[in-house]
Amino acid sequence: MRISVVLILLSCTAMFGQSTSTFGVLSKAEKEFARFDKDTTANAVYLFEKGENFFQERGRYIRLITRYHAKVKILKKEGFDQATIEIPYYHNEDLTEKVGKIVALTHNGIVKDYVKKSQVYDVDLSERWSAKKLTFPKISVGSVLEYTYEVESPFFFNLSGWKFQADIPKVYTEYNAKIPGNWVYNRSLIGSLELDFNDAKLEKNCFSVSWVPNEASCEVLKYAMRDVPAFKESEAFMLSSSNYRSNLEFQLAQYTTFKGAKRKFTKTWRDVDEEFRTEKNIGQQLRKKNFFEKNVPAELLTQGTAMERAKNIYSFVQNHYTWNKKYRLWRDNKVKKAFEEGKGSIAEINITLINLLNAAGIETKMMMSSTRNHGLPKKTHPVISDFNYILAKATIEGKDYLLDATDKFVPFGMLPYRCLNYYGRVMDFDNESYWQNIVPEVDNKRVIRAQISYDLENGIAKGGFNDISTGYESIRQRKKLSEMDEDAYVSEAEGNFEDDVFITDHVINEQNSNEKRLIQQFKFELEDIFKEQEIFVNPFLIRFFDENPFKAEERNYPVDFGYPRKYEFALSMAVPEGYKVKSLPEKVGLQLPGEAGLLKLNSSEEFGTVSVSFEFSVNATQISSKAYELIKTFFGKAVEIQNQSYIVLEKV
Repeated sequence: MRISVVLILLSCTAMFGQSTSTFGVLSKAEKEFARFDKDTTANAVYLFEKGENFFQERGRYIRLITRYHAKVKILKKEGFDQATIEIPYYHNEDLTEKVGKIVALTHNGIVKDYVKKSQVYDVDLSERWSAKKLTFPKISVGSVLEYTYEVESPFFFNLSGWKFQADIPKVYTEYNAKIPGNWVYNRSLIGSLELDFNDAKLEKNCFSVSWVPNEASCEVLKYAMRDVPAFKESEAFMLSSSNYRSNLEFQLAQYTTFKGAKRKFTKTWRDVDEEFRTEKNIGQQLRKKNFFEKNVPAELLTQGTAMERAKNIYSFVQNHYTWNKKYRLWRDNKVKKAFEEGKGSIAEINITLINLLNAAGIETKMMMSSTRNHGLPKKTHPVISDFNYILAKATIEGKDYLLDATDKFVPFGMLPYRCLNYYGRVMDFDNESYWQNIVPEVDNKRVIRAQISYDLENGIAKGGFNDISTGYESIRQRKKLSEMDEDAYVSEAEGNFEDDVFITDHVINEQNSNEKRLIQQFKFELEDIFKEQEIFVNPFLIRFFDENPFKAEERNYPVDFGYPRKYEFALSMAVPEGYKVKSLPEKVGLQLPGEAGLLKLNSSEEFGTVSVSFEFSVNATQISSKAYELIKTFFGKAVEIQNQSYIVLEKV
């Protein structure tokens, strides 16, 4: 029996692992497919997917052609969202891609329901991108959605590659390309999944145009994968999915005309340096020192040490500008106008900062970077679209500081969390650009120190706690304080307590706080206590997190925290008269390999006082997916301790 099951599974795999599929026809295996065994939670699955790119003369013009064919099976009602698709196409002021030959239908057994032409419509996605959008009719569990289309493009740089991995699994996915020798593309295979089929060969006399007598040779490519898992990105602590989702990327490197002229598209960094030096949105905007010298207080640029001047300028730019939520690196940068309006993009604000620091005699250069949700820039060759951010790199007394003045709560020398993406490219226009590591602040803590005493006669408990946060934890707290009035802030703090706690006083200790540290002091009362013979007291007045952020069964990409973090809680509680300690929380000690994390819980009683201490730290900024089960267990234990640790008191 076991052998026959294996044979059946192999037979199904063979049926699906085909590079051909007739449009409008379902195989027996496709009709009967009811569950993806490698992921039984899947709501839908690609039974078959195939795409191809080639070049062709159309109407006396050479066009890049994309053809696509897919079959998607709906396995559960939750998969109905797969019934609406968008086919994106690119356009500029002069030219546009054309989407045509769209045929889409829903298979329900032997019944086929086609999407009508009138049901396909255009939607705008951005300034340069639109899409053809359609919804399949009469879908139900068991339906197969099949569609095919063609895109005709005048943009040779839009040979975009292939997405092997999607938000649902794929039984079989295949990409083909036929690229004439006139076009040279760099290519990159992203992600950890391995190709099941990888073939590249030369085909002679495969491409011709009517105005040239000779035929060109082509590179013929075929890549395929079977049983591709879905890429799930619902969990916390991750960089852009583009870093990990398995896909094939192309970038046009060089084009040779049929007359032999060559045009380079992929440049060296030296080429990029030279281009940016004179480019109107970058290089020219970085040479506005004279304007700023005339429009800021003179003492801002001259008084104090280099560090004092740098901090004053940083604070000035932070307070002068409001970020308009735009990044806008390469288009329409106008720092003079932005400065006059007090509102600007990331580029405009930080180019202002660079200009002012240089005007104050502080060597500062522009650094191109990418945000965490945009993807890591490639180091193999310049890909300008990999960057979406500009930072300032200042050198003061031999030490480098990375600065971003767009966030009013980020202290000098720190970057917003969105910028913690490992490295960027410093544009040194006098010498040569170079890579610079982004190193996050290391002192990021939240410490709660609390005391409780009891007034049994009046049936209340009184106490207080200090809430001390540093680094990124203090930024988070300051933002919350700025967004809420005092009553709302106190009310939210009360909601963090397990019992009916009333905060009677809240102050910020300004004297001992600074730009990287915030100290808050709270006083509270707890009513209606000690009415039972046995009392359970959860010592964690404040929980650092209520639930485990890691819930997936597995994770195929790293856990990325961005910065190291530490949480500490300490409680001192006087045992009330007439009661004794029956039990205390058990001691816990866990450590992640390589000192990547530490979890400790200790409790004791001495001279009528119970002490509880808790420490939880993550010292590594990134942890491999291979250690996912460890980090999931690690956080799960921390949540369990905070929610289920009790001091048990009983009447004497």
